[in-house]
Amino acid sequence: MSNLLIKNIGTIFTGDINDPIIERRSSILVESGKIKKILFDDVSYEGPTLDANGLTVCPGFIDSHTHPVLGDFTPRQNQIGFIDSSLHGGVTAMISAGEVHLPGRPGDPDGVKALAILAQRSFARFRPSGVKVYGGALILEKGLREEDFKELREKGVWLVGEIGLGSVKTPEEAKEMVYWAKKYGMKVLMHVGGTSIPGSSTVTCEDVLKVKPDVCCHLNGGPTSIPFSEAKKIIENTDCAIEIVHCGNPLSAFEIAKYMKNNGLLHRLIIGNDAPSGTGVIPLGIWRVVNFISSLCGIPAEIAVCCATGNTQRVFGLSHGTIKEGMDADIQIIDAPMGSQGKDAKTAIEAGDIPGIAVVIVDGEIKVKTSRNTPPPWRKL
Repeated sequence: MSNLLIKNIGTIFTGDINDPIIERRSSILVESGKIKKILFDDVSYEGPTLDANGLTVCPGFIDSHTHPVLGDFTPRQNQIGFIDSSLHGGVTAMISAGEVHLPGRPGDPDGVKALAILAQRSFARFRPSGVKVYGGALILEKGLREEDFKELREKGVWLVGEIGLGSVKTPEEAKEMVYWAKKYGMKVLMHVGGTSIPGSSTVTCEDVLKVKPDVCCHLNGGPTSIPFSEAKKIIENTDCAIEIVHCGNPLSAFEIAKYMKNNGLLHRLIIGNDAPSGTGVIPLGIWRVVNFISSLCGIPAEIAVCCATGNTQRVFGLSHGTIKEGMDADIQIIDAPMGSQGKDAKTAIEAGDIPGIAVVIVDGEIKVKTSRNTPPPWRKL
């Protein structure tokens, strides 16, 4: 946990959809890894200082849909370092939707409980490259009982991986387990759309309406999407978070984001990658979806950023995701990339250009100095 003053900030995307942008020169004082104060006057500070040179500050992204296993290795793509690469894409936290890619993944109650506890505890003690990975998402298998959910919650497991990945596939089978999970304070995710891997199942609109998860995963397809008319029913008839992902159907993502914008529902929209997957490892996937919905759906950049930060923070009850006093200092410093038609981060994003990432900070500590995955920012720090 570090102390730091970030001064000479041009614009802040706060991540708070109710107050998403500060368009005046400002400074952020970080103490013990937390945002202590946002200041608008000249600051006298003797500790470590970072001059933002007029660039834009926004929260680190929370990838709402990942499939890690253990450490920074994915057997799905046989690749080391995918989490570190995502850090260079502005992702400072990831939420597991289930450690489904583990070779030989167990399908019995004792096995899935053990896997969830192991993944949760491992990532609680180890942050790959500093990224906060919320691992240990229980995959629902037949034979789980209420006392299993109680035990898991007491041992630190608080996520239920997307329903449909395990042997529990029908709403009738899932409904009771979802009740138990919510009773003990767990967050429940549910796969929506066609099958994603061998053993998973197609999940329909009616299935979601019966089960009532906390998060409707990849409503734009994982990777195959249900018809928009069905997706609209889910949006209109539930209050769950609506997730769109990079590894999904782009037309469906456009229709969902446009509909939610036009109906004042963007506070429910969150963004994930759904990677590693057959599509691959996508270090810039969150930025690509943010740019996609901003440039094609006419959503202001600062609002699109909220869908990958503060909205996700609120859904999962996290201590980071907004630039506010008291929050973890998980921060990106960004600018228009070199060669962009945009004059700053906001106009570049709205034109469809991924911004240049100058710095990524986790808990007040600088983890990245100029991303290796984005174009260089137009202005240097």
